[in-house]
Amino acid sequence: MAINKIAMLGAGTMGQGIAWALAAVGKKVVLYDIKQEFVDRAIAAIEKSLAKAEERGKAAPGTKDTVVGNITGTVNFDDLKDVDFVIEAVFENMEVKKDIYTKLDALLAPEVIIATNTSSLSITEIAAITKRADKVVGMHFFNPANVMKLVEVIPALQTSEETVQTVIDLSVEIGKKPVKVKEGPGFVVNRILVPTINEGCFILYEGLATAEDIDTAM
Repeated sequence: MAINKIAMLGAGTMGQGIAWALAAVGKKVVLYDIKQEFVDRAIAAIEKSLAKAEERGKAAPGTKDTVVGNITGTVNFDDLKDVDFVIEAVFENMEVKKDIYTKLDALLAPEVIIATNTSSLSITEIAAITKRADKVVGMHFFNPANVMKLVEVIPALQTSEETVQTVIDLSVEIGKKPVKVKEGPGFVVNRILVPTINEGCFILYEGLATAEDIDTAM
């Protein structure tokens, strides 16, 4: 199935960056949040950043209008019903996510994949409350999502190989570098990152180097 129209749930920092990355390659994006001010702020931030990039010659003339033109903001959940794919990046709270996934499951066509950008919650647990558990998957972007290439693709226990491959293909299509990761605390990147940050703090505490020199060394 061709993926041309994508719902982006959550207009915060990650949702903004993901929407930008999708729209930049010609995907039609429906950016949803619970308040219009959140949606408007995200679209305005993308527009402002691209306007500056055009002024500095870092983006081709017309890029801003093209990217922003591919994004439609909404606070109406029903506006998501005809999308080909969903990426969810709402508040990291399991009960909030379960409520949203229950609503999505009832609204969307049965073949639509729902990908979560969670960095910490169990995808298997989220998938279990839907009637499309084989089509629920982790798609973990990194901040800023419009720039960072890496995407962790994390299958739930129920996720089908077809779903995983679709997400990998979509990641490549939007210019990202997907890596397939088994579900586990912190997945791969955060599991590496947290001990690294802790070790930097220990080095500072022991007085071996200044914070600035530790950062330079890293």
